[in-house]
Amino acid sequence: MKSINLLIFAIILLVMGCENNSNKRALVTHSQDYNHYLEVEKNEIKDAAQQDYIFWEEKLEKEPNQFPYLVKAAASQSLLFNQTGDINHLIQAEKSLIKANEATNYTNSSYLRSLSRNYISQHKFKQALGLLKIAEANGDKLKATQKMLFDVHLELGNTEIAKQYLSKIENPRDFDYLIRLSKWSDHEGHLDDAIMYLKNATLIAEATKNTGLIQWAYTNLADYYGHAGEIEASYRHYLKALEINPHDAYAKKGIAWIVYSYEKNPDEALRVLNAITKKHNVPDYHLLIAEIAEFKGDLKLKEIQLELYNNAVDNNLYGAMYNKYNVLLLAENFKKTEEALKIAKEEIKNRPTAQSYDLLAWSHYNQGNIKVALEVMENHVVGKTFEPEVLYHLAKIYKANGMIDMAKTLKKELLESTFELGPIIAKKVKEF
Repeated sequence: MKSINLLIFAIILLVMGCENNSNKRALVTHSQDYNHYLEVEKNEIKDAAQQDYIFWEEKLEKEPNQFPYLVKAAASQSLLFNQTGDINHLIQAEKSLIKANEATNYTNSSYLRSLSRNYISQHKFKQALGLLKIAEANGDKLKATQKMLFDVHLELGNTEIAKQYLSKIENPRDFDYLIRLSKWSDHEGHLDDAIMYLKNATLIAEATKNTGLIQWAYTNLADYYGHAGEIEASYRHYLKALEINPHDAYAKKGIAWIVYSYEKNPDEALRVLNAITKKHNVPDYHLLIAEIAEFKGDLKLKEIQLELYNNAVDNNLYGAMYNKYNVLLLAENFKKTEEALKIAKEEIKNRPTAQSYDLLAWSHYNQGNIKVALEVMENHVVGKTFEPEVLYHLAKIYKANGMIDMAKTLKKELLESTFELGPIIAKKVKEF
């Protein structure tokens, strides 16, 4: 009898050990892979851009009517924005580009595209579209304009028009076409195709030895691999981007997300983010740090970071760039749902996409208007986007309206997207 009890005890320990091991994920990241990128002090790209800007500004002082100098100065300011996250650089670039376009009476398509690109960064998509239409009518370097018209129409939710422009630039050996075909495939929910096309584009970039294109391709491939659940491949490509540019804040943020969402190591993720924000600071870093703080149970840190975020986006220079984040924050504060609704409606005017309508539906849901929320989702969102966050909102709205089977169907899909959703929302999904 005693030997039987010992055998049962041994079996229980074995089973528990197997369960514990199954719950542990093998580490993908290793701090020694990226520590030296967190400690890099000198930023040659930033310094060169700063010197370049000073050079062109001095030239302008001597020859103020030389509008090409304005475009050169704007390019330097745009690069400084990319390197630092300082919104002032982007706005200064806009001012220079407006002057250049005014000086040429909006007849130079290259200048029009540059200003349009600036507006895209500011989420001023309708203004960008207006400029690109002028450039299209001008007719010079039409393919370059058509590529950007695809981008803007897709951002505005004009999917059929975007598709038409994609066919106009078709060239399977062209990097610009392939990255847009990849983006289109992702929009349509065909992630495997999106990865395949982007891999082909990456090969072209590598053959040209254009480090800027290669770095861009690596970080975007890393994103796609993350969406596909190929976390190791995602991590490897973020590292490859950092090999090219040790100051790539986006790649470092991607690594921080893997450490937090996949490996459930909030302290290490915070260490990485804190290193990034010393040199490159944008408001959404505060939101990510706040989320990680909530996961840790550090409510004081969460409160501090949310306050820092709110203080940052109070800067009018950001315009509509953070409307999405603002709606999501305000919607879940019962006292501020009206404000969330107001911003969501503004976002729909600026950018009538399924994602914008999701913000409206989510605001109605949090205000208790569950039937209105469902109506918005069914009319403007369902079948038009595959983003996990939107599908999570849809599942919650289905459940609130008693459509349990529909919510459960989405739950299965969401459980495959827990890496993208993050541990906090993933836990809520499991509790459906």
